[in-house]
Amino acid sequence: MHGPWRNLRARVFPDHWSLMFGQIAFYSFVMIVLSGVVLTAYYEPSVDHVVYDGPYVPLQGVGMSRALESTLAITFEVRGGLLIRQIHHWSTLIMVGAITLHLLRLFFTAGFRRPRRLNWLVVSGLLVVALAASLTGTSLPDDMASGMSLAVLDGVLLATPLIGTDLSALLFGGDFPGDVLAWFYPLHVIVLPALLLVLFLAGAVLALRRKPAQFAGPGRREDNVVGRPAAVVAVKSLGLFCFVAGVVTVMGATATINPVWLYGPADPANASAGVGPAWYLAFLDGSLRLAPGWEFVVWGRTVSLAILLPVTICTLFLAIVAVYPFIEERLTGDRGTHHLLERPRHNPTRTGIGVGGITFYGVLWAAAGADTMAVLFHLSVNTLLHIFQVLLIVGPPAAFLITRRICLGLQQQDTDIAVHGIETGEVVRLPDGGYIEKHRPVDVYRRWRLVGSSTDNHAVTADTTSAKEAANRQEHAPT
Repeated sequence: MHGPWRNLRARVFPDHWSLMFGQIAFYSFVMIVLSGVVLTAYYEPSVDHVVYDGPYVPLQGVGMSRALESTLAITFEVRGGLLIRQIHHWSTLIMVGAITLHLLRLFFTAGFRRPRRLNWLVVSGLLVVALAASLTGTSLPDDMASGMSLAVLDGVLLATPLIGTDLSALLFGGDFPGDVLAWFYPLHVIVLPALLLVLFLAGAVLALRRKPAQFAGPGRREDNVVGRPAAVVAVKSLGLFCFVAGVVTVMGATATINPVWLYGPADPANASAGVGPAWYLAFLDGSLRLAPGWEFVVWGRTVSLAILLPVTICTLFLAIVAVYPFIEERLTGDRGTHHLLERPRHNPTRTGIGVGGITFYGVLWAAAGADTMAVLFHLSVNTLLHIFQVLLIVGPPAAFLITRRICLGLQQQDTDIAVHGIETGEVVRLPDGGYIEKHRPVDVYRRWRLVGSSTDNHAVTADTTSAKEAANRQEHAPT
C-alpha cells in the first residue's frame, strides 16, 4: 500500500462518543438490506385487483391490490414475517436519525472545513437519498396511509407550472392512482440502496484517506492524532454493530409500527384519520399546511403557490445545507486546512445559524401535527396554524440571536475559569484586611478544553500565571 493507506494498522483514530453516529447509520443500513432481501422474496409489486381471503378476518372479502395482499401474507402467514417487516421499518428510522445527528455533529463542531468539505457533501447526499428511499418504501404496501401520501405527491406534481400534468402522468402511468409501483419498486429495491452503499463507501474512503478530525487538547495538534489503535477501534465497531442489531430486533419484536392491516387498502376517494407522515418527512407536510392559499392565473393557467412555494422553500433549505461549507468559506475567507474540531460555543455565529435552521425545521415538523394538537388541547386548528406561521418567521432569527448571546456568555465564563480557577467556596482574609475567595487552578486538559484552540490557550497563559501567583498568596494569607 502507498500514500494514505500505508501502515493503516499502525494508525490511531479518535475515540469520541459522537463519532458513533456514522457507524450506527451504516449498521442500520446493513439491517435494512438484510431484512429487505427476505421481504422481496414474498412481496409482489403489482396493483392487480384481488379479493383478500387470508387469515386476518376483518379484511376478508375486501378488494385490494396484490401488493397489499402479499404484505398481509408476509405479516400473518410467513413465519417471522411481521418481525422482519418491523425490523426493516425501525432500521430505516434509526438510519435517518443517525445520519441527521451525524450531519449536526459535523456542523456544530466545524467538521466540514477543508479538507473535509467533500465529506459533508457525502453525508448530505446520504440524507437526501435516505429520505427518497423511505418515501418509496412506505408507498409499496399500497395501504390507506401510503395512498394518502401518494395523493399528496400527485397534488404537488400537478401544481408544478407548465409540466405538472405530464409529470403526474409519467409517474403514475396515466391518471392517479395508476401504477406507481412500477417506478417505486425498482427505485426502492435496487437504485436507491445502491446509491446509499456507494455514498457510505465513499464516506469511509474519505475518512481513511485523511487524518481524522479531533477536538483540541494537550498533545493534539493538526499533525498529531490522539486516540486508539485501528485494531481496538475495529473490535469496538463490531460490538457496536451487534448492539445496533440487538436493539433493532428488540424494537421490532416489541413495538408495533406501520400496522397496514388496520388501515386497509388504498382508496383515492377516502382518507384515514390520525395517520401522518413519518417523522423525517413531516417537515414537508408541515410546510404544505403553513403555506398561504395564494393563486393567480398566467396565460390561462392557474398557478397555486400554496403548493409550489413550500416545495421550493424546502428544496432550497436542503440545497443550502448541502453547500453551507462553501458559503461559510467564501464569507469568512478561511481557506486553511483544519484537523481540529471546535466546540460550538467558540463560534457563536455558526452555532446561531445552526440553531436557527433547527428552529425552522422544527416549526415545520411541529406544524404537521397541528390537527392532533388541536384535538388533544381543545384548540382551533386555524389558530395553531397561525401561531406556527408567526413562529416560522420570527423563530429562526430569535433563535440565532439568543444562541449567539449564550455562546458569548459561555466563552466569557470559560475564560474566567481558565484564568482564575474554580471557585472553592472558601473565603480567606488578606493581610490588608480584605477578603477573597480561594480558587483552585484548573489542570492543563481542562484549560485546553475551556479555551478551545492553541491560540486562545497561549492568550490566557500570562493571565493564568498571574492567577497562580494570586493563589499562592491566598495559601499564605492568615485565616
